[in-house]
Amino acid sequence: MPASPRTARAINDRLALRLLQEEGPLTAGQLKELTGLSRPTVADLVERLTDSGLISVVGEAGAQRRGPNARLYGIVADRAHLAALDVRTEGVRLVVADLLGSVLAEASLPVEAGEETGAAVERAVALVERTAKEAGAERLHTVGVGAPGLIDPATGALRDSSGLPEWHRRLVEALQERLPARVLVENETNLAALAEQRDGVTRDRDTFVLLWLGLGIGAAVVLDGKLRRGASGGTGEVGFLPVPGTTGLPSATGCDGGWHSLAGSAAILDLAAGHGLAAAGEPVERAADVVREAVADGASGFLDALADRVVLGAAAVVAVLDPGCVVLAGEVGRAGGAPLAERVAARLAVMSPLATEVRAGELGGGAVLRGALLMAREAAQDDVFAPRTHPSGA
Repeated sequence: MPASPRTARAINDRLALRLLQEEGPLTAGQLKELTGLSRPTVADLVERLTDSGLISVVGEAGAQRRGPNARLYGIVADRAHLAALDVRTEGVRLVVADLLGSVLAEASLPVEAGEETGAAVERAVALVERTAKEAGAERLHTVGVGAPGLIDPATGALRDSSGLPEWHRRLVEALQERLPARVLVENETNLAALAEQRDGVTRDRDTFVLLWLGLGIGAAVVLDGKLRRGASGGTGEVGFLPVPGTTGLPSATGCDGGWHSLAGSAAILDLAAGHGLAAAGEPVERAADVVREAVADGASGFLDALADRVVLGAAAVVAVLDPGCVVLAGEVGRAGGAPLAERVAARLAVMSPLATEVRAGELGGGAVLRGALLMAREAAQDDVFAPRTHPSGA
C-alpha cells in the first residue's frame, strides 16, 4: 500500500534532516542528488522545513556561485538545547549542547563521600542550571543522565544494585522536578556501548559485548543492533559473576566475591603492588595509570596476570551470548589498549570454541558522557523533527 502524501512528506523531511545532520550544510541541488527526489519535491521540502524553523540559509556554496541554487541550508542548531550528565560515585561531569550535539559548555562537580545527600543534590542541580545559563540555553529540552545501577524498564527509575550513594537516585528525581525538560536515565555502561558503536571502535558491528573496566565492572550487550537490558534492567551486572580465584561468592547485596573482586580498580591496584607497580590519585585513575605505565614499560608479567583475570569474565559472557566481538572499555580498558586486548584474545581462544574478536575501546572514561549526549540528542531530534502540519495544510 503506497504511503499517503503526508506520510511521504514526513519521510522525505526526516531523510533531508538526517543528511543535513550527517553531511553538514547542503544546497538544494545536493539534497536532490543525495535523496534521489525530484527538483520540485526538494524545493517543497526546503520551503516546508524553512517555514517550520528547522533549517535556515547558512551561506552560499562556492565563491563563483550566486542565487537561490547556491544557498546552503543547515539545521537550526539552537532550536533546542540539551544537557548530558555522567554521574559517578565521586561526582558529576556535565556538558550542555545544541540540537546537533555541539558542546557549548562543560563543567564538573566533586562530591565527597561523607557529604549530606540534600547538599550534594542541590549543588548538582545548581550546576546544571548555571552551566545551561552560561551556555545561553535558557530552557533545556532534554537531559540525558548516565549512572551506575539498574534502570527499571517499567518506570525508568534508577535502582541501587551495589551500595550506591543515596544522592544518585535523589539527583535524578530533583532534575525531573526542577527542570522544564525531559530527563532520560540510562545505565552508564549501556551509554558507553552506544558511544563506541556510534563514534568508537564498534562502528562496524551490530552485535558485540562491551566490558567496562573502571572503578567497578559492568557489561553492555548489543545484539542485532539493539541494546538488551533484560527483564529487570540488569543485563550486564557481570561484577556479580562467580568466577574462580576469589575468596568467596557474591551476594544479592554486594559483588564482593564476584568478578569485581578480581578486575575492579581496587583489585588491579593490589595486583600491581604485587608486581612492584604503583600510581597516585583516585582508585580508578591510579588503576588506569598503572596499566598505562605497564604497557609503556613492557611489564609483561603484570599484563599477563591482568589478562588472566579479565578473560574469566569475558569467557563467561562469550559462552552464553556468542557476540563475536568483546570490547574492553572504560578507563582501564583504554589504558590497556591493544596489548591487553591481544592477551585477552589469546586466552579466550584457548578457553572458548567460539571465534571472538577482542578490541580495546577508543573513548575511555569519556564514553559515558558521550553516550548520554547521544541519547539526549536522539530523543530531542525525534521530538523537534516530528512531522508538523504545514501552515497551508499541505
